[in-house]
Amino acid sequence: MKLKMILALLFAIGYFSCGDDDPGENPTDTLPRIAISSVTLFEGNNETVFNFSVRLSVASMQQVSVNYTTEEISAGKNTDFIPKSGTLTIPAGETTVELSIEIITDIIKENDEEFEVILSNPINATISNGRGIGTIRNDDTLIDIPEDGYITPESYPGMTLAWADEFDGPNIDMSSWTHELGDHGWGNNEWQNYTASSQNSYIADGKLFIEARENNGDYTSARMVTQHKQEFAFGRVDIRAKLPFGQGIWPALWMLGDKFATIGWPACGEIDIMELIGHEPSTVHGTAHWGPEGSSFSINSGSSFTLSGTETFNDKFHVFSIIWSVDQIKWYVDDEEIHSITPANTGALPYPFNDEFFFIFNVAVGGNWPGYPDATTQFPQQMIVDYIRVFQ
Repeated sequence: MKLKMILALLFAIGYFSCGDDDPGENPTDTLPRIAISSVTLFEGNNETVFNFSVRLSVASMQQVSVNYTTEEISAGKNTDFIPKSGTLTIPAGETTVELSIEIITDIIKENDEEFEVILSNPINATISNGRGIGTIRNDDTLIDIPEDGYITPESYPGMTLAWADEFDGPNIDMSSWTHELGDHGWGNNEWQNYTASSQNSYIADGKLFIEARENNGDYTSARMVTQHKQEFAFGRVDIRAKLPFGQGIWPALWMLGDKFATIGWPACGEIDIMELIGHEPSTVHGTAHWGPEGSSFSINSGSSFTLSGTETFNDKFHVFSIIWSVDQIKWYVDDEEIHSITPANTGALPYPFNDEFFFIFNVAVGGNWPGYPDATTQFPQQMIVDYIRVFQ
């Protein structure tokens, strides 16, 4: 009786155990561990491939397989790399296999960018490191950003800075900007398709780049607006920019009235702080548009400014400004006044320029006014914006 009690007690505390219930070595502890490397390479100009090494800690007696997929970090699918997913196999007795990811090269000077390759669902192995980072190092130097050019102060007596974008962050500030998208002509029979791709708008070297590109007769560019995010009435606006050039290229820094959604254009008003048509690279235009509600055309008042000699607006930075007060707008290039309007200009029609307006930055390709690209037009073309500042 005492022996039975002792044996029962020993079983209860686990002194004895059955073979099937032995908690000894976990079978997964004997499996090889699988890991993926990270890769850092310069982007290059053509046919660049990132080869990720997928390795086992030891060779296996069995074939090992693992799923993989690529994911964006700051690099974009189909803009910076070709997305890929599938299953890798490592034959029995081997330890290494390579996974190749194709990089989409370009000639844009931009920030370094990253994507990742993620491993999952291993068979006959466990994952010790399932995340490989691909770092695309930028090596393009096509864009020569001049250090000289006109610059305006960061403050003015009697005014405060209401809003500014110095474009110093790694990416476009989407709390202030929205990309407008599409290829529907934009009312001027333009040819470009506006995208949100990092090939058409990006931040580099503390500046915003809006880039028009051509690919086998198709044109892409970007159109960025501050509608519903940054809207203003009155004050001084300074925009420092270096402009593109070429037949059919049409950069613009401009504004639309915030009543655009309710009364439409031209009744909402349009303030073109700067426009340039690429075959006249030494001349910019400052213009105001208005008109009756429901009209398909506008009435306008504007003037132009031409640089002296052979200088163009592509050579260096210039500052395009308006000083905007109740019942008056004045246009400036490098602090030289070039135009002004008051309600006397609109006559019997409503003067819409005492309401709030939002900003639009874009580079169009083709259109009724600039004409269309020809064999002389060089691509890509960049409008480079150093800053926008609004003082009130």
